[in-house]
Formats: sequence, C-alpha cells, structure tokens
Amino acid sequence: MMNDQGRVSTGSAVVPFCHSSDQPSALQQQFSEWECGSAVPQGTDRGWMCCPKGWRRFQGSCYFLSTDIMNCAESAENCTGMGSQLVVITSSAEQEFLIEQGTQPSKEINFYIGLFEDDVGQWQWVDKTPYNGTAAFWRKGEPSPGHAENCTVMHLPEGTHNNWNDVRPYERHHRICEAAAVTV
Repeated sequence: MMNDQGRVSTGSAVVPFCHSSDQPSALQQQFSEWECGSAVPQGTDRGWMCCPKGWRRFQGSCYFLSTDIMNCAESAENCTGMGSQLVVITSSAEQEFLIEQGTQPSKEINFYIGLFEDDVGQWQWVDKTPYNGTAAFWRKGEPSPGHAENCTVMHLPEGTHNNWNDVRPYERHHRICEAAAVTV
C-alpha cells in the first residue's frame, strides 16, 4: 500500500518508489493501493512492477476492465481521469491476454478500446500509435463501411481471436483502460 512517503507494499516488503523525476505519474497520483509482482530476474535492483489494486498486469502495462458502461467519449474521459487511456493493442499476445481477462461465463460483453476512425477508412489509435491493418483483430465483415460507427469495441467472449467491432459513439459499453506499470 502506498503511503504519504511514496512507498508501496509488495506482499510483506515495503519498498520506496523509484521515480525518474520528482513528479509521480498521473496513475500514481490517482491510486493509494498497489499490487506488485516480480518483473525481473533475482539480484537486480528494480525488481517489482506495480499496478493499482484491482488492475491486471501484463508485460509492462496495467489494465482496468470496467464493470459499468459509458458511451465512447465518456469511456475515453474516464480512463484519462484515472491517469490512463483506452487500451492500445499492439500484439497478438496482448489481444490474447485481454480475451482471457474478459471471459465471463455465458455473458457477452463489449469493451471500448482506443481505436477510432478519424475519417472514412482512416483508423487511429488514441495514443497515435500507427494503425497496422495486418495486426488488427476485426470480426468477419468489420469494420463496417461508412463513418457512423467510428469507435471500436472488443466483443467478449467471442470464442475467436478476431473480436473487434466498430460501433456508434453514443452506444454504452464497458471499457478497458491501460497505463504503464510503475517499476520499483
């Protein structure tokens, strides 16, 4: 648990946060309880990666899967307000991890992700990561033609790796937020 001295609990050990600057990250300013796991081989100094309590860690990122629903803009704003952003999926391994996290028995749920259509056929990630059509995971027949459906959701449990669908921005869905894990 982080206290006012900027410390975090890692099981039974309490270690100080190591900052690259004197300013804590936006994510660190939003949360007081953290869960940490060993991230590097034994014997190195910075051996813990931490995420806010209730978030899930994969590689160097922390993920929050919401239980409530909002429209596309509200979802993006909510993530930003927590010091994160809607998830940017850059690999098949990350896609698989998120599919596993979102699986709930016999419940089909849509989660907003950080992929938007700027102009007809021009998809852009929220953090400006270049969109790579060959590393996209659209459902068959998606994205739909036209510009009315310009936000993207991941449909879980789809039962397939390709589960993205473009939707209208006013539709209310869950969201997946992502932030860099804090290393201590």
